[in-house]
Amino acid sequence: MDKYYNEQLEKLYREAGIVRDPAEAYNLSEKGPYTIEDYYAIPDERRVELIDGVIYDMASATRTHQRIIGLMYRQMIDCIEEHDKNCEVFFAPSDVQLDKDIWTMVQPDLFVVCEPTEPGEHAHQGAPAFVAEVLSPSNRAHDLIRKLYKYKNAGVREYWVIDPENRMILVYDFEKGKPVQEYSFQDTIPVLISEGCCEVDFARIDASVARYGYK
Repeated sequence: MDKYYNEQLEKLYREAGIVRDPAEAYNLSEKGPYTIEDYYAIPDERRVELIDGVIYDMASATRTHQRIIGLMYRQMIDCIEEHDKNCEVFFAPSDVQLDKDIWTMVQPDLFVVCEPTEPGEHAHQGAPAFVAEVLSPSNRAHDLIRKLYKYKNAGVREYWVIDPENRMILVYDFEKGKPVQEYSFQDTIPVLISEGCCEVDFARIDASVARYGYK
């Protein structure tokens, strides 16, 4: 599995046109000129993220993208309700002020919060426990490098990168620092933060999405 995973990941890096070392690809210590004030000034119809003071445009989600997140959301909500977990599941567009500063505001495709939130907050403050992002041709480098390192450094415990093109899911266990795990769209994947209570049946998701065609 490790050999296959490494081969697939290297393929994704090549397709994204980026170098293997993220420190060479991005200077993560520098901040751009923009703040949350600029982020909120952008019209709602233009979807963007603000990361370390730099504004990044976000491509519109495809139907495949939306179906995957919607079906995953349903399974996770069902499990949380069944086991009476004190967690909430959200999906984009929903703001996350990841570092609780003025330089970063992201919109994960799906995220799970397992601590109380203040009523009326426009954005979730701090790192969610769980984040999932669906890759598209325009965001591969963004999700595989830039956001991966932002999530890890901010304190996200678990990060899933879902790749519809290659029918694979990469699961990063940041909390325990274990090697990344690679799964196919035919696997049932444990949700690590649930401590054995929840899992996502990707075969069900794959069958449902395939009914309409991956597009």
